[in-house]
Amino acid sequence: MNIDKIVLATGNSGKVKEFSELFASQKITVVAQSEYAVESVPETGTTFVENAIIKARHAAVQTGLPAIADDSGLVVEALNGAPGIYSSRFAGCNATDSENIFKLLEALKNQPNRAAHFHCCLVFIRHADDPIPIICEGQWYGEITVSEYGDGGFGYDPVFFDKSIGSTAAQMQKQHKNKVSHRAIALKSLLTQMRAMLD
Repeated sequence: MNIDKIVLATGNSGKVKEFSELFASQKITVVAQSEYAVESVPETGTTFVENAIIKARHAAVQTGLPAIADDSGLVVEALNGAPGIYSSRFAGCNATDSENIFKLLEALKNQPNRAAHFHCCLVFIRHADDPIPIICEGQWYGEITVSEYGDGGFGYDPVFFDKSIGSTAAQMQKQHKNKVSHRAIALKSLLTQMRAMLD
């Protein structure tokens, strides 16, 4: 299959840069859906997979290009998997990272079980009607701290502690985080499958 351009279902320039670097060796250009004036689509799914497929299909329909979408979030054991797919809006639709973290720490007050993991689902569709999207998932296991540490990263990074590394995600060097994170794991799997398809 010959692909020279893929639309990424995001307006996040950081994500576009990351994907562009990864696909450069395949001579594939990655562009943000915002370059085609594609609006965000409501995430009406009940799982990470459903939401990623919704976003990828919407971008493909609007642009006529193959598309990649990702849906990620924090899954906390003691909260029955919350905030999950609602991670970015845990404290409300326009909640800030600080508000989401505050709500999370309040919900876990006096809770001995702090186990949690970040989950990432990446979906690639060849065209808008693709019946067999490539779906890749990655998990990053850790625990939730009782307060914030570090000023790097975003989202719940300041309260997500990786015991094997001995720091929160917000305290890690970006290069190191990009090797161990849930997104890195899912992306590695996606690249392997796509290379096999493109060869």
